[in-house]
Parts: sequence; structure tokens; C-alpha cells
Amino acid sequence: MANLKEIRNRIASVSSTMQITSAMKMVSAAKLKKATDAILQMRPYSNKLTELIQKLTKSNREFDSSPYTRVRELKKELLIAITSNRGLCGGFNSNIIKSVNQTSAVNTQSEISVLSIGKKGSDLLSKKFEIHSKYDDIYENLNFESVSKVVDIILDEFDKGKYDQVKIIYNRFKNAATQTVITESFLPISTTYKDNMSDVFHDATDYIYEPSQKQIIEHLLPKSLKIQLLKAIKDSIASEHGARMTAMHKATDNAQELRDQLKLSYNKARQASITNEILEIVGGAEALNN
Repeated sequence: MANLKEIRNRIASVSSTMQITSAMKMVSAAKLKKATDAILQMRPYSNKLTELIQKLTKSNREFDSSPYTRVRELKKELLIAITSNRGLCGGFNSNIIKSVNQTSAVNTQSEISVLSIGKKGSDLLSKKFEIHSKYDDIYENLNFESVSKVVDIILDEFDKGKYDQVKIIYNRFKNAATQTVITESFLPISTTYKDNMSDVFHDATDYIYEPSQKQIIEHLLPKSLKIQLLKAIKDSIASEHGARMTAMHKATDNAQELRDQLKLSYNKARQASITNEILEIVGGAEALNN
């Protein structure tokens, strides 16, 4: 009977876990819809703005002296690692950590610092890398203004030569089951536009500008970079909900399978127990008859 009691306790425990994972799956599914709508609406604007900036900077030779397009010898590199504040989302965070480690292994000649967005990245990366700063609370009030403060700091330090190159590492949302880790160049700004979706390079186009081309570029450059980082964070949020929904779906299926196996074991053990009791009763009755 003790064995039966142990199996019953395990069945109850697994059933409770299955209810939790199922609820988390439904919550993530609801949040995923909102996050997906946000990133799909933002991508066309961000991609077109980036294309416009890179075309403008390429066609304006006077702007080659801009600190944001200036290519320097790579000695110090800043990696913006975007992770989540919570776990239970499969390999979502570990893939970012792995990508940061791979980038560090490739760029052995440069000194690497990490700007962490997300508590999971802050906790894990601080054990190996110099942490430039942590922005774990940016998700609580994510908007253009909060991202602008982060980008302003990066632009100032890049302008002063503290870093020669800045990259963003994040999960790009594809669908609920698929998230792709992207290492995206942030600074210096490339003057050759490359469409991230089609991998097609576009040539510069001449336009008529009002006011001057240089004024337009100086105004749009910081805004373009802020939009780029905001898009990456929103991409990461959608990817996080998709990864968590998928992970909780698998966990629920595994819990259900385990519960079914435990119920089968329980029924077998109960049947064996009943059979033993019957045999004991029959044996006792025969002993009395004799």
C-alpha cells in the first residue's frame, strides 16, 4: 500500500505541474499575439529608415567624416546582448550567451565589453565578461524614450573612441516555434545597404533634399539607431513569448505522458495488491477447513 500511496502522490504532483505549464502556455500565447503585431508593424518602418540612411550616407561624400560612419582599427568592442528577465523559455537565453561567447572567441585581438538588456544575460555574462551596464528594467517601460537614453550613451562613447565597434545580439522572431539568433552591426554605420531579408545589396540613389542632405542625415542618424535597437528589443520580446509557449507546450505534453505512465503503473500495482489479498484470503480459508 505504501507503494500505491507513493505513486498517487507522484500522479498528483505531475498533474499539478501540468496545470501550471498549461496555464503558462496560454498566457504566453496571449502575449505573443500582441508582441507579434508590434514587431510586424515596426519592421517595415525600421528597414526603410535604415535603407534611407545608408543610401544618404553613401551618396554624401562630405559625410564620410561623421563619427558614426568612421571605421577604426578594432581594439575595443561593445556587444549589446538582449535576453529576458525570466526563464522557462527553452534555449532562448542560452543561445544568446553562446553567440556572445562565439563572437568573443573569434575576436581574440579585441577587448570586449557587454551591455546587457535582460536579467538572465546580466547574471550569466557577468561571470566571464566586463559588463558595461545593465538595463534589466527596460522591459517595464519599453518605449522610444527609454531606448533613446541607452543609445545616447553608446553614441557618446563611440564618438569619444571608447569603442571601435558596437554589435547587437538578439533573437529575431520568425514564428512561435522558430527564433533566429542575429548578430547585427550597430556602429559604425555601413554606407552599403543590405536588406536583411533578401540579402540583396542596393546602390545609392540621388535625391533632391530640403533642407540640406547633411542636415537631414545628422537629424535622422541618431533616430535610426534608436529605432534599430527598439526593433531588436521588440523582436526579442516576441521571440521570448514564442519560445516560452513552445517550451511550455512540450512540458505539458511530457507531463501528460508521464502521468499516463504513472496511472498505468498505479493500476498494475493496485491489481497486484488486490490479487495478493485474494490469495491470502483463500489461503486462510483453506487453512481453517483443514
